[in-house]
Amino acid sequence: MFSRFTLYKKKLIRKVTSLCLCAIIMCTCVSCGSTETQIQPVESDGVIEIGFTFDSFIIERWERDRDVFVARAHELGAEVNVQNANGDVEAQISQIEYFIQKKVNAIVIVAVDCTALSNVIAKAHRAGIKVISYDRMISDANTDLFISFDNYEVGNLMAGSIISQIGKEGSLIMINGPLTDTNVPAVIEGFEKRLNPGRITIENVYYCNAWRPEYAFDYVNRYLAEHPDEIPDAIMCGNDSIAGQAIKALSEHKLAGDVVVTGQDADLDACQRIVEGTQYMTVYKPVEKLAQRAAELTVEMVTKGYTDVGDRIDDGTYSIPYEKLEPIEVTAKNMDEVIIGSFHQRSEVYLNVDH
Repeated sequence: MFSRFTLYKKKLIRKVTSLCLCAIIMCTCVSCGSTETQIQPVESDGVIEIGFTFDSFIIERWERDRDVFVARAHELGAEVNVQNANGDVEAQISQIEYFIQKKVNAIVIVAVDCTALSNVIAKAHRAGIKVISYDRMISDANTDLFISFDNYEVGNLMAGSIISQIGKEGSLIMINGPLTDTNVPAVIEGFEKRLNPGRITIENVYYCNAWRPEYAFDYVNRYLAEHPDEIPDAIMCGNDSIAGQAIKALSEHKLAGDVVVTGQDADLDACQRIVEGTQYMTVYKPVEKLAQRAAELTVEMVTKGYTDVGDRIDDGTYSIPYEKLEPIEVTAKNMDEVIIGSFHQRSEVYLNVDH
């Protein structure tokens, strides 16, 4: 019914009664620092089985999250079955039900619709399966863990960048992802809170269904055509793919570089635009840290039955464990310090400016 992600299936099961799986001790980076984490893999005749269902791979970063998570989980004695819902919530529900039928130990979810999964997650819990909200908090589901970046701070950083460029007066438009992603309201809240009590006017707000960036291109073209004498000073974009399409539309109106554009995810093409001068900033979220930590905590939950994370967050109905990592503002000024060598290579980022 479903295809298994083939890269990570190299464990042999040895039935020797005297053999115990040894402890794996690893120092891992968490947020801005590092802590020592000791994890005991499950002692059983089989390996830990984790099901991971992604919204889609439209957003560039998800493939990186996938690869790092699965590699780290494999190091910890786990196999990962990765599924791609292609933006279809019913397909994602079917994938979760498939994982339940397969009796996996844990299910990790990048939700298509954060409001539509509570029933199937309750079914997974009844089957004794741990469920992790990855990067997007699933509403009213009492998941065993939410691990993400501080999305309120993401919005705060975007607003701060815009203020630094246009001052405390001006106008902007916002192009967000869909409200079915619970990160979107958190980013908006952080953004709007930072703008106040200034006199920057939000002229219009638009939401890209299913995070499809092409909608941003159509929206900006239409907005500029309808408001030829009201060019915004800035455009706040929900991610770098949306920012790229907004800048493409600005280019067609010969405005690229004249309007401050923000994004998030530090996609390669966004970093290129920043050093070229058409996008002002992006928010870097070290996904390697997020994916590694998520894999470690997932294995820990399977082996211990719980995690020791300190924070909690309200999912709308329940207070759930929350592992929060800090995002980083990236502009042309700190590109080399933050991004080069650790996330992208200089030759790639400066491809169009180094001659």
